[in-house]
Amino acid sequence: MRKGLVFAILSGLVFGIMVFPGLVFSGGPKDGELMFPKGYESFPVFLKEIQKKNAVRDLYINNKGAAAHKGDAFPDGTQLVMAIFKAKAGADGHLVKGSDGKLVKDKLAKVYLMEKSGGWGGNAPANLKNGDWIFSAFSSDGKRIEVDYAKCRSCHLPLGASKDFVHRYDEYFAKKMGAH
Repeated sequence: MRKGLVFAILSGLVFGIMVFPGLVFSGGPKDGELMFPKGYESFPVFLKEIQKKNAVRDLYINNKGAAAHKGDAFPDGTQLVMAIFKAKAGADGHLVKGSDGKLVKDKLAKVYLMEKSGGWGGNAPANLKNGDWIFSAFSSDGKRIEVDYAKCRSCHLPLGASKDFVHRYDEYFAKKMGAH
């Protein structure tokens, strides 16, 4: 019995090293190596219906991150998800706007994930470190897609540690405070 348990544990460790070598040897995953955040739609809303030129973005934060307070960094284990929807186009090709003047969401195009854990930032390029955040991108069906993560990092970098490198940090906490 005991030999079987030891074998099972060692087999699990070997499997983990083979499947997730970045997690074992380099202090965590690298950009593009995170798992798809299944069920993110049930996460607390960070912000909704952010209007972009040809898209609408909905942002979600997991419960661990939602417990953070303004002025504090988000805790390890925080996941921030950005669901990007194409803006709906009419038969004439022009983008459709609702009665509120906002673009109407069409199909989900991509899902981006930022996830944070202690030491993960060590894998980022020295000039693009965003604390301990790691980025990944997925197609609408949850498959990883290749993107230039330097663009993600360079966009978040100017926000600095005071905003924990998170866009719309102040807007989120103002909304959160107003909800109480």
